[in-house]
Amino acid sequence: MIDFKNMMLPHLANFTGFDPADPLEVMAARSGIPPERIIRLNANENPYGPSPKVLKALLAIKPHLYPDPQQRLVRRALADFTGFTSEHIIVGAGSDEIIDLLFRLVVGKGDSIIECSPTFGMYSFGARLASATTKSIPRDNRFEIDIDSTLGAIDSTTKIVFINSPNNPTGNIISSSDMKSLLQTGLLVVVDEAYSEFADQSFIDWVSDYENLVILRTFSKWAGIAGLRVGYGVMNPNLTGYLFAIKQPYNITLAAEAALISSLEDRSYLMRNVELIVKERARMFSLLQNIDGVDPKPSHGNYILCEFGQGKASDVYQGLADRGIFLRLFSHERLENYIRVSVGTPEQTDALITTLQELVST
Repeated sequence: MIDFKNMMLPHLANFTGFDPADPLEVMAARSGIPPERIIRLNANENPYGPSPKVLKALLAIKPHLYPDPQQRLVRRALADFTGFTSEHIIVGAGSDEIIDLLFRLVVGKGDSIIECSPTFGMYSFGARLASATTKSIPRDNRFEIDIDSTLGAIDSTTKIVFINSPNNPTGNIISSSDMKSLLQTGLLVVVDEAYSEFADQSFIDWVSDYENLVILRTFSKWAGIAGLRVGYGVMNPNLTGYLFAIKQPYNITLAAEAALISSLEDRSYLMRNVELIVKERARMFSLLQNIDGVDPKPSHGNYILCEFGQGKASDVYQGLADRGIFLRLFSHERLENYIRVSVGTPEQTDALITTLQELVST
């Protein structure tokens, strides 16, 4: 028998992977409820799905052909959309791929990154893959960034500061003053704006003024095409050039290209869905506030983080899952009493609230 651990890089021998959302079929099997009756509110997905133009465009692709490795059409479309040139833009298989490319480019063994915890797990995941250290700076009791501690953690090993705004899972946005303080360090500052369309806040215009700023965006949330894996980064053209040199040649599919372009062509339709989600977020927050034992936190994303009494979160999570309603439970010690709820349709919200009231009252 071959012991593959002897072949592996030592820091990967006991590696623990990212904790993703299970597919619908697994949830259905776990709860014993048919897939069509499952309410999936655990992955911050868009319940309204893609533009109808996307579905039509997918039928017209020619899957026997390779996509353009230089991403000319999609970068041109994104240039029109963002106001930056194509040279500022790179497209990935989700913004996760661009995070991975940034690690490959500038982070190695002995280096460190900074994140403001709790936050999106992909940053620390990338650091572990790179044999680097993650300095997780705790957020305050309102989950706001502790800017003094964040700046104080910077040393000669620090390569990237990752900021998720709105922050997943807490829903906070970073202030302009804190952002300026980070950028003035001269370090590479990566601002993950996966949920910016729900927040009416973005630092994308700052790319013109700060060469060390990287903005990440995705089509998974606002455009409803998470399954097609397409995101993009806006940054200094010199940095984009280096990332192009190390990316996989055909990293985005023809389906992703078609969906991106069609989504931008029909963005008025998609933004109406965003407005529906923002409106439903406010309604859900109000309903959650009226349930004894549930403390929802204000959010700028398409999700709400809810605090429960000591030791209650796992029981509530399991009770909902047994009834076919799946939310997001976390292993992070700071979040042991919290559950994150994605904003769904009004009907999904009503089902959640009714069931949650029953569970909390018993």
